[in-house]
Amino acid sequence: MSEADSTGKTPFDLDRLQQLVEMMEKHGLSEVNLRRGDEQWRLRRGAREVVHAAPPQMTFAAPAPSAAPVAQSAAVAAPAEPSGLIDIKSPTVGTFYAAPSPGEPAFVTVGSVVTPETIVCLLEAMKVFNQIPSEVSGTITAILVKSGDAIEFGQPLFRVRP
Repeated sequence: MSEADSTGKTPFDLDRLQQLVEMMEKHGLSEVNLRRGDEQWRLRRGAREVVHAAPPQMTFAAPAPSAAPVAQSAAVAAPAEPSGLIDIKSPTVGTFYAAPSPGEPAFVTVGSVVTPETIVCLLEAMKVFNQIPSEVSGTITAILVKSGDAIEFGQPLFRVRP
């Protein structure tokens, strides 16, 4: 918005915008949505692609392909093997994307160190791109899917050594 709209409201308050960006950086936020009346501000940092985060659809828990118990959280799995590795599982169905957009580097690669807030991939469902955080700390030891793969609920995506 660079001009006043037909209701006579003024353009953005750049000082408020700068304060919001500084707060996002300070607190490690990648997205902020604010709404007051008819005014709405949506700020995003990180991926260049427009990314809409939606809560995962967790209406049922599908059993994992192995005999392991169902994870407490859809994105954080029980240890995958006795060696202590942890699987990062898909919280929803969709199409897996390793990078923010074609031609850009992947969010993570084998050897990447992740924290619970680290975005590891995008899952697209019905034209909505969901950022998937690792929700665990450790080092990526394996990437179990490739970009463009159709992903099922609970499917292991990455293996992490805590």
